[in-house]
Amino acid sequence: MALRARALYDFVSENPGEISVVENELLTLYSEDVVDGWLEGTNSRGESGLFPASYVEILGSDKGLSVQGNGEAYHAISAPGTEYTYQRSAQQGDTSTESTPTRGYPSYSYHSTSQGSDEDWDDDWDEGPAATNESGGAPGKGSALASSSTYSASPRRGSTQQSRSSGTVGRNLNRFSTFVKSGGEAFVLGEASGFVREEDKICVVMGRFGPEWQENPNPFTCIIDDPTKQTKFKGMKSYMSYGLTPTHTQRQVNRRYKHFDWLYARLVERFPVISVPHLPEKQATGRFEEDFISKRRKGLIWWMNHMTTHPVLSRCDVFQHFLTCSSNDEKTWKQGKRKAERDCLVGANFFLTIVPPVVPLDLQDVENKVDGFKAFAKKMDESLAQVNVTLGEFARKQVTGFRKEYQRVGQAFQLLGQAFEIDQQEYSLKLNQAMAFTSQAYETIGDYFADQPRQDLEPVSDLLAIYQGHLANFPDIIHVQKGLGTSLGGVLPFSAGALTKAKESQRHGEEKDGPAGINERCNIISCATLAEMQHFHRTRVRDFKAQMQHYLQQQIAFYQRITGKLEEALHMYDQA
Repeated sequence: MALRARALYDFVSENPGEISVVENELLTLYSEDVVDGWLEGTNSRGESGLFPASYVEILGSDKGLSVQGNGEAYHAISAPGTEYTYQRSAQQGDTSTESTPTRGYPSYSYHSTSQGSDEDWDDDWDEGPAATNESGGAPGKGSALASSSTYSASPRRGSTQQSRSSGTVGRNLNRFSTFVKSGGEAFVLGEASGFVREEDKICVVMGRFGPEWQENPNPFTCIIDDPTKQTKFKGMKSYMSYGLTPTHTQRQVNRRYKHFDWLYARLVERFPVISVPHLPEKQATGRFEEDFISKRRKGLIWWMNHMTTHPVLSRCDVFQHFLTCSSNDEKTWKQGKRKAERDCLVGANFFLTIVPPVVPLDLQDVENKVDGFKAFAKKMDESLAQVNVTLGEFARKQVTGFRKEYQRVGQAFQLLGQAFEIDQQEYSLKLNQAMAFTSQAYETIGDYFADQPRQDLEPVSDLLAIYQGHLANFPDIIHVQKGLGTSLGGVLPFSAGALTKAKESQRHGEEKDGPAGINERCNIISCATLAEMQHFHRTRVRDFKAQMQHYLQQQIAFYQRITGKLEEALHMYDQA
């Protein structure tokens, strides 16, 4: 009988010989032997290859026995109150581009920022700016909410600096751990080193509600104009160019979507505990259709709004280079691009830039706040999914059902009016005119319903999409912080886990400054994590307040238009 296993997490293959698996998918194993943390088998789609042993649970006669990446088996026991189970939303994709297990959180289907995208990545990225403006390409009205916004992202922490492997006891050997990939483990062990300029320092201050990022002293916004369709190679290739005008320079620069894509990848690599907003979806076909152009521009506006209002992201060098480098200065653009790609303050070194408050945090309080945020994120994600489904159904009813029903009522009145018109006596003419106007009024109201989702429901859907992207980021951010206790100290409490790691490190000569140094670095990661959570909540309150106000204002104006049209029809009968 074939040996079977069930996937515990999503895994997306990144190298030849690997296969992708989906959470709860049944796999057929060639062998129960674990080699360097990998198993070999076949997935439900018939693809054969390697996948991480720590991502699956081997079934069969020993059902419930799990195999870890180190080859050891254990019975999976879930301690009460320590595990949060998140259900995947029906409308989301069934795979994730993240290699890190994010058990207990929703998986969203996002695109990779690899150079095989839909925007001419086969060309030299640094091609010159020479292009001809072909047409205005101004977007028309967007499609109805029925096609809700989808946000995209590269593997959230997949490209960050890896910790050096070691055979030392106590080292986390699971190379898929977010704590390892983010550089969190290397930083806590004192392995990070690098020169931090004064302008690179990121300050965390103690606010009224806990740690917060220090505000940007020079806040700004950025306007994204309607894109223009441009061509190169004598019209052989076409692309959309977006005009960006930051308020702190008042100089417009032109950027293609692939430039946004490149920037996104750099930001994700640079900031392991910051939720970089996801970009709007890619699309291989129909890239020049008005509905898609309009939808993408709206998504980029939301993206830019979240970037410019983030105290850390808005000030970073690579983002400022993206916003301010002239579209015609190819040399400066290349220099800034290469500087960003050679940035040494990534991975473990990123945490060297964090300047925490003077008074260290209570580590147990940190754990409680993080657990509270996990519960909040779970509930918010479930609610967003439900709201998306409900609003989508409501929009479809307005575009099709309501419109059709009002038009049917109008047509019914029209038939009655046509019957009345057979009587051409003078005292009947005013009534006949009123009936005809009523018929037209109901058909017009039907058109109002069909157009309304663009005014109120679609903006809400765009907001939900950007926040679904943020919620997809936070499992990795939380795992970096939670790794301080779980990855460093197993099932011990947070602080005890750090001290245990310190003792182990001292025995093996790994740690330079002892438990005090580890606790200090744990505090830095905790401060950054709580500051990002605080920023998320503040931004959420701001965005949802403004969007719900806009929604209700649009609803009021909508029904006022309907009321006005019905009152016009009513006045017709006063004259009949």
